[in-house]
Amino acid sequence: MKTLLLVFHIILCFVMIAVVLLHRGKGAELGAAFGGGSSQTLFGPRGAATFLNKVATVVAVLFMLSSFFLTYMTTRTKSVISDVNVPAQTQPLKPAQQPSGEQPQQK
Repeated sequence: MKTLLLVFHIILCFVMIAVVLLHRGKGAELGAAFGGGSSQTLFGPRGAATFLNKVATVVAVLFMLSSFFLTYMTTRTKSVISDVNVPAQTQPLKPAQQPSGEQPQQK
């Protein structure tokens, strides 16, 4: 489920980038005054702007919701540290005993 949501989130990222890049800049109205031909667009003179605004709003809301769900699913999982088995109290290590008759070597 987490992988599917992550793929959906990445697709939303690319769609949002595309929709924002398709938006017309604020200075585009001045170009239309000098014969830019904005009345011959596919969606009409203002139809493309409102359509792209609605698409951008929907994509932004879906992006935010998927971000919240990804955060929730990531923080809900168990920690790796909680799965480690810690042994009970252990006895301290004793120094290795030398066999009788041998002297420790000193350098």
